Amino acid sequence: MSTASDARFWDRSSRRYARSAIADQLGYERTLERTRAHLRPTDDVLELGCGTGTTALRLASGVQSYLATDLSRGMIAIAEDKLAAEPVPALSFRTATAEELVHDEGRFDVVLGFNYLHLVRDVPGTLRGIHTLLKPAGLFISKTPCLGDMNPLIRLLLLPAMRAVGQAPHVNSFDTSALDQLITGAGFDILALETHASRGRDRRPYIVARRR
Repeated sequence: MSTASDARFWDRSSRRYARSAIADQLGYERTLERTRAHLRPTDDVLELGCGTGTTALRLASGVQSYLATDLSRGMIAIAEDKLAAEPVPALSFRTATAEELVHDEGRFDVVLGFNYLHLVRDVPGTLRGIHTLLKPAGLFISKTPCLGDMNPLIRLLLLPAMRAVGQAPHVNSFDTSALDQLITGAGFDILALETHASRGRDRRPYIVARRR
């Protein structure tokens, strides 16, 4: 399995993903609200793992520039169709991973990664790359499902079985404490750790971290 196979999985899933409803709309709106509070009109923003662009379209009008990326060409094609129907001058989409953006070193004031870190192949390497992409004291804002905090049957039985038949992508299993350590170990200071779910126990910490 490789990043290329992950891209193929998301390409196959892109239309179904685009049709799916947000599971917790109130929690999602809270995430958008908190994120907007950290964005300035002069900011250059990068979103990694943007999917079909829903979040980018909601946030991009409030900043100077907003580059939204995803490793799946299928996802980006849908996002570009949305942008054509609802133009936002500051927003552009690109098929890319964090590792492919090396020439943008020190370009961004804010990097966003929502439902993203648990899907990358090399979390420490990706976090170091994000650190490099940010300007000094830039912000990395993420919201990440932590499988290590969930029912062990999901990560030990269900997900491996689904991956074996091509019904799930690569997924990392870590808990909130381990995620915190990964982010701080990559050269960030944690400014905020929040949960935004409107119901039930939230195992997707929203973290705001500043580049040291």
